[in-house]
Amino acid sequence: MTTPGSHDASARPPLLDIGEVARRTGTSPSALRYYERLGLLAPAARNGLRRAYTPDVLDRIALILNARATGFSLNELVAVLDGEPDAVRRSIASKSREIEDRIREMEQARARLAHALTCRHGDILACPAFLRGLREALPEQER
Repeated sequence: MTTPGSHDASARPPLLDIGEVARRTGTSPSALRYYERLGLLAPAARNGLRRAYTPDVLDRIALILNARATGFSLNELVAVLDGEPDAVRRSIASKSREIEDRIREMEQARARLAHALTCRHGDILACPAFLRGLREALPEQER
């Protein structure tokens, strides 16, 4: 028996129904079930036929969504989360380099678009500077 102000060590945090988790994370229930099949999530229990999760699943889903936004595939994420700490750091470092490369590519694309908007050539494809920028964006072997 607990008294006001005391702590019951056996008390568990309230479980969240799959619909509540979906609502709070903006993720569809089918996506949550798919994450389970991949091993990214595990329900804590069932409430009738519905899955129920502990509140920390919200942090796990935030991690999944953030990793997806940074370019990790779900399979890469499974491998990262199951990996040894050094392998995890290598994967994160590799993804960080990919993002830096993509940022550089996007900045170059933005510069080409800015040039196209201010170019004095009536036909942008007649502009030598614009065409040079397009060619520079090709993979090295295609130039």
